[in-house]
Amino acid sequence: MQSVIEIAREIVAREGGFVDDPDDPGGPTNHGVTLATLRRLGRDINRDRKIDVADVQALGREAAAQIFVEYYFQKPGIGGLPAVLQPSVFDAYVNMGGQAVKVLQRLLGSMRLAVAVDGVVGPQTCEATAKALAAAPDHLVDAYGIARRNYYYALGDARPQSRKFARRRDGGKGGWILRAEEFISPRFRLTDEAHRARVASWG
Repeated sequence: MQSVIEIAREIVAREGGFVDDPDDPGGPTNHGVTLATLRRLGRDINRDRKIDVADVQALGREAAAQIFVEYYFQKPGIGGLPAVLQPSVFDAYVNMGGQAVKVLQRLLGSMRLAVAVDGVVGPQTCEATAKALAAAPDHLVDAYGIARRNYYYALGDARPQSRKFARRRDGGKGGWILRAEEFISPRFRLTDEAHRARVASWG
């Protein structure tokens, strides 16, 4: 089984390097870490007594991985979830924050497990997730990945500016969808035809 830092390093690789896309609500980002995150954590990477885009650009891969472990895995309590689900929820938490947990909580609710949809990994969510895994040991990870994929499509439905993250210019699967499907068994990944049908209404 992978260690948490190994999973974090894979997330860093998945996130890529520096980007500053005006359509990305996260703003300037490097290795998945945003300027807002560096400011919130007080990380003056280049030690010039201000935290700005230059600090985002100067952030190293290993420093980004350590931030993910501490603030996106340990602090939100993802380690309390079943080990088999941790990589997917961890990756999603880096990408969408507390919404990653809400996606899980809504999934648990659809399985008739009582849990508040509050984005917090507390005892209730951990217990409900353990019950869900016991009931569907071969399906829960896929179910979460599918729910995450559906969340991204829903974002595209509601926010046209976000559609380019879910659909490439040629109409194929965008980064968000491919990322979610890394945690979905091949048999449950959408065909290109099914993906194109899903986003056809986007014009």
